[in-house]
Parts: sequence; C-alpha cells; structure tokens
Amino acid sequence: MNNVLRTCRGIVSVSRYIKVNRQSAQFVEREFHCTNSCFDKNPKVEVISVDSFNNVQEKNKQTFLDMLKMYRMEKFRSGHVEFINTAIKHMDEFGVNEDLETYKRLIQVLPAGKFVPQNYLQSEFMHYPKHQQCIVDLLQKMEDNGVIPDWEIEDLLVKRFGTRGIPVRRYWRMMYWMPKFNNLSPWPIPKPAPNDPYELALLAIKRICSIDIESEVKVYETKLLEESIEDTWIVSGQSPDQKKLVANHPENVPIYIEGGFRIWLRKQSIIYFILRTEPTQSKENEKEDEDDVSNFQVPFFDKPKTSNKIVRKKTLHEQEDGTILAVAATGTSSKNSLLSWIRLLEKDGNPKLSSIPILFTSKSPLGNVEPLVELDESKKQVEELEKKVSIE
Repeated sequence: MNNVLRTCRGIVSVSRYIKVNRQSAQFVEREFHCTNSCFDKNPKVEVISVDSFNNVQEKNKQTFLDMLKMYRMEKFRSGHVEFINTAIKHMDEFGVNEDLETYKRLIQVLPAGKFVPQNYLQSEFMHYPKHQQCIVDLLQKMEDNGVIPDWEIEDLLVKRFGTRGIPVRRYWRMMYWMPKFNNLSPWPIPKPAPNDPYELALLAIKRICSIDIESEVKVYETKLLEESIEDTWIVSGQSPDQKKLVANHPENVPIYIEGGFRIWLRKQSIIYFILRTEPTQSKENEKEDEDDVSNFQVPFFDKPKTSNKIVRKKTLHEQEDGTILAVAATGTSSKNSLLSWIRLLEKDGNPKLSSIPILFTSKSPLGNVEPLVELDESKKQVEELEKKVSIE
C-alpha cells in the first residue's frame, strides 16, 4: 500500500513539473515572437548591382566615386570581388581609367585586416585567392593605362593582404619598372594627349622628321594659293638633303604621294602622307661568291683587292624600298589639300616639282586617294615621256 501511495505522489509531482515547464516554455515562446526587435541587424540589400553602372545617366568621375561611397556605407555588405570586377569593366565608360584616386577608392572597398595571412603556408598558398586575384587585375588595369602607383597604395595593400601578399609583390614590381619607362621616350607627349588635330600633326611630323636633325617642320596655309579649293592647314617636314634629292631627280621618273598612314600618339591618332620615289640603283661592287676558291687569297701574303670606283654615300632618306622626299599631314587629308602641298613645296625651294610627274597611289588604309581613271591617264603620260627621252 505504501508503494502505491509513493507511486501516486511521484506521478503528481511529475505532472506538476510538466505543467510548470509548459508555462515557462509558453512564456519564452511569447517573448520570442513578440513585436520587439531582438537584433539590430539591417537586412542585406544590394546597393550597387551590375545594372547600376549601366543605368547611370551622367557617367563621370564624381558619379563613380559616389557609387563606391554608397557601397562602402552599407554595414553588412558582401560580394566585394563581384563589385570590384564590375567596377573595373566600367572604368573606361566613366573616364576614370587614368585617375589614381579612383584606384585607391576601389582598393578601400575590401575591409582591412581580414585577408592578412597568419603564417607562411597561407601566404604561399594564396590566402583568399579570389580577393587577391581581383586586386591583381586592378593593378594590371593601372599598368595598362600608364598610372604609376604611389606609397599610399602600398599601405592600403599591406593592411589588407600583409607584406607577403601577391598584390603587394605585384606592386613592388610595378614601382621598379614603371618609373624607369615613364620618361624613356625621346619624344615626350603631354598626358593626356591633345585632341586638336593641328597639335597632333605637329607632334607627329616632328617625331617622324627627328631621324634627320636638319629637318625643318613648317606650317602652310592653303588660302595663300590662288588655285586652292580648300581652306585648311598643312604641316610639312623636309630637310636640305631631301631638297637636293628633288633637285637631282630626273624629270621622266614620276614621284608618288602615298598614304594616308596612321601614327598613334598615346590614344590619339593622326593621318600623314609621304612623297616617295623608287629606290636608286646602287653602283657598288658586285658581291663575290664566298664559295668560289679559284682566286683564294692568303691575308698575310696577298695584297687586298682595291677598287678605284667612287660611290656616293647614301643619305638617311634613301631606303631599300624607296627614297622619302617629304612628309606632311593636312587638316582634311584630301586630294585637294595634297595638291596644294605640292604647290607650296614648289615655292619653298623645290621648283623642279613643277616639271616632274606626280602620281597618287592607292596604298592607303583609308581607300583610294585618286580615281583609277586619272591614274591610267597619268601612266600613259609617263610612258610617252619615257619614249620621247629614249628617242632623243
């Protein structure tokens, strides 16, 4: 009987314990599902997406920096690599591909101290590889656009990847080579290059004519000619040696105007033309056959062969494929402007050009400079002149 009473009391105590636990669980459940906020976390919102860069109406530097600032203001932001890669693709559209401050802001998108390796294994096995490769691509973008980093970028990279990170090593290589090649060109060009075609033509013709230090670069105005149709400028380059070549050129051999050829000055280009003749026949001694041993000579006993022929020394303008007589760039790059160029050269120390046939060739990436019918007529005139000279 006592055992039965003890069992009943135990069952009652267990039932009371279960009721108390149920009440406490209901209380906790009510407190958990209450309207009061238990956490102060804001929901993750994609402030800047891939389409955000495309949907911007005014694409400039300030807009680009504002988008970076909006992304950095987000407290629980994510997708750093995707955001930086998207921003790199749109840097050219916003015109910030050559701005050093923009590259610094992009590096600051990554949080500092999170990706620093803690040991040698992590540093050698590229700790956080996607993030490091993302910044390496950013540094490659800087190198492609000729942007030299400064010491502040090193501090930003060390804070994010440590002194043994791959981006820091990439930065050190850039700082060693880029300053060496920055001012190595003998033809300095302002950065950015001018957009005015006239200034570009001056820089281009001076660069082309720098092979001869006596070359003179002159600017002509076509309106000074009465027979000129167009009103434009002509930047021409010619040296005294080239004027002598024109004076000694036979009248029955034509001269060709070839072009236009394109020359690049940083990211700007200009079209230029050349005045060229066929290569001159050299009067040098015929080359001997090195395998012929019939006239074998011993250098210590036989006298070396000498020649009494006098050979004129070639100038820098006489190349294997032809002789360059002048070079020029015009404002319109048209046939009329080139004809005005020839007339102006006649008045400027080349009077023999008036009696030499001049042909326009079709060796141009821009298309034919002169119709083929006019070329055929000019060729017939040259053939008739050659026949008359041969008969006389």
